[in-house]
Amino acid sequence: MAGMKKRLITSALPYVNNIPHLGNLTQVLSADVFARFCRSKGYETLYICGTDEYGTATETRALKEGVTPRQLCDRYHAIHRDIYRWFEIEFDHFGRTSTPLQTQIVQEIFTKVDEAGYINEHEVEQLYCPTCDRFLADRFVEGTCPHCGYAGARGDQCDNCQTLLDPTELIEPRCGVCGTTPQARLTRHLYIDLPKALPLLETWMERASVDGFWAHNAIQMTRSWIRDGLKERCITRDLKWGIPVPKPGYENKVFYVWFDAPIGYISITANATDDWRSWWHDNDGVELFQFIGKDNIPFHTVIFPSCLLATGEKWTMLHHMSSTEYLNYEGGKFSKSLGIGIFGNDVQETGIPADVWRFYVYLNRPEKSDVTFSWSDLQEKVNGELIGNLSNLVNRTLTFVKRFYPDGEIFASEFDRTLWDEVKSREAQIDALLERAEERDALRQILALSSVGNKVFQEREPWKLRTTNAQQAMSLLKTLVYLIRDLAIMIEPFMPATSRTILGFVGCEGSRWSDLGSEVGITAVGEVSLLFTKLEDDQINSLRLRYSGSQEQRLDSMEKEMEKTETEVSLADRFADRVILKVAHISEVEKHPQGDKLYILTLDMKEEEKRTIVSSIVPFYEADELKGRNIVVVANLKPANFRGVKSRGMLLAANDPKAAEHTTCEVIFADQFEAGTVLTLEGHELPKLDQPYIKAEHFFDMPIYAEDGVVKVDGKPIGSGGSYLSVKRYLNGLVN
Repeated sequence: MAGMKKRLITSALPYVNNIPHLGNLTQVLSADVFARFCRSKGYETLYICGTDEYGTATETRALKEGVTPRQLCDRYHAIHRDIYRWFEIEFDHFGRTSTPLQTQIVQEIFTKVDEAGYINEHEVEQLYCPTCDRFLADRFVEGTCPHCGYAGARGDQCDNCQTLLDPTELIEPRCGVCGTTPQARLTRHLYIDLPKALPLLETWMERASVDGFWAHNAIQMTRSWIRDGLKERCITRDLKWGIPVPKPGYENKVFYVWFDAPIGYISITANATDDWRSWWHDNDGVELFQFIGKDNIPFHTVIFPSCLLATGEKWTMLHHMSSTEYLNYEGGKFSKSLGIGIFGNDVQETGIPADVWRFYVYLNRPEKSDVTFSWSDLQEKVNGELIGNLSNLVNRTLTFVKRFYPDGEIFASEFDRTLWDEVKSREAQIDALLERAEERDALRQILALSSVGNKVFQEREPWKLRTTNAQQAMSLLKTLVYLIRDLAIMIEPFMPATSRTILGFVGCEGSRWSDLGSEVGITAVGEVSLLFTKLEDDQINSLRLRYSGSQEQRLDSMEKEMEKTETEVSLADRFADRVILKVAHISEVEKHPQGDKLYILTLDMKEEEKRTIVSSIVPFYEADELKGRNIVVVANLKPANFRGVKSRGMLLAANDPKAAEHTTCEVIFADQFEAGTVLTLEGHELPKLDQPYIKAEHFFDMPIYAEDGVVKVDGKPIGSGGSYLSVKRYLNGLVN
């Protein structure tokens, strides 16, 4: 639209180390509605988002899962992308923060802020692990919470009582990686001088919050931060997974994720278009709309703007902040860390269409106060508003027209002016609400307008009117059909698939916001079908039960069900489907410092990084008998901690069935295969390499054994390309 500012739209970058729940999805869905509205209305629009990938939480999760941070991020980035795709979230670009451009732009912004005098250095006391030989980031420290006594508290927060903590407050602190008691040592970190940047921030905020009509909670929280006194904020961390700090003396540190994450909006834009500066260096021609949850407000209204202002450059600054309150789950809060609530992958399995979920999230968007999701409320709103109101109007009107006016003769009649004037007046109000990103109220007004149509249809009784006053009946029905077209246009940002279906009914595919109120375009009604299926009590009760408790509890329940059904599947099929056996080359062998019988083996499995496993085979093999050999590893065995060292797999070895347990051992060497080769049972397909971890007890329930020197499962030899694993010493007996 000529003369109108471009609109740059962002939603909070979802953290990559977990599956997003419905509360997290609120932000990307909210931004999607606004972006779709802006595009439909004709604004030049760019909606960018992506996964936030650096930081302690990613490194911690990767250690826990026995993978590299990059492997973890790749896996979860794909999970996020696929969930958002299912919801039909229409990003212009969905990227990630672990890119070369992110490193470049973050380092450039830091250097400019540093050169401008807004970076200070301070020496602080921090916990250090002598075994791991590094300073520990807050999340790498575990111990007992001093407030509630919970033994599994982290150094940044107790998940039991939700209290924010300092690692030094923990009772009996221990390194979260190896379990060693850490020591307090002095180290240096960099801080952004927010007090010095305050005059720049206040001058900008006084105007921006008014011009951009920030949400009330954004203004309130930002002012309270300023009123309580801004403090210098640490922007460096002792981690490996992050953006290196380009400053002498800080070669072993990276930027704190909350310094680099908001800059991800810029770098993701840069990955989307070479013309990114026209979006981020044009405050006069671009309006920046940001959609976040209230817990992220200070980072978007204080820290990120302070960094941009401190560079002295002309950045596109925040125009409108749309910050929501919390969406809670029935009986408590959604929690990624505890697995409480209904998650993006769960939603897809419910059988309820994406548009229905979108409708419910927007109708209950927590714009001004916390809102609780409940299954009974979902049922009530869907059956009452979506089906009883909107779908009812569409179905009853269009089927009536299709039945009694099959040739479309009603479209030559006049509009019912009283009704049509009310429709256009209400549409102007809906447009104004969406311009201010008041999405919940806009959707409720759309439903109210649909309700007007239903009421008129019921009161005017066109089934009678068509015989008593044919012309009035046709005018009424024509106006109602055009109302339905306009409702379809207005619900497109909220329910795109439903919008396409309704517009298809009236032959108006591709209609946009500019077509609202238009009095031309419809000549007939096509085939009509029901839009939605009613949510029945049995279905809702089943879903409530299915998604109660935590994800871990649900997983345990699912595993028990699998165990029941597995009795009907052959052992060979089960093994081939669930276990990944991979050939590994032993590149290093060393004794475990805290275990006389334990070797630490470093393995090359042709993966991005080498693996480490711990094996109790010291009594049976010298180190030089192992180094340089190829062995077979259970690659997807759940990682375990052996006296402070993470073991990511288990080698296969045979033993003498006649001897006492743990007194014999023959490592199964596989020098005939190349490192990285995946082995499987004869006659079976290779397993999927993204298999979930298998617990040790489940693995041992599927015995491997040697028979006349050939290694088998359920009578099927293990190998690849016609060559099979074999043993030379213990020709018959169990392999483990």
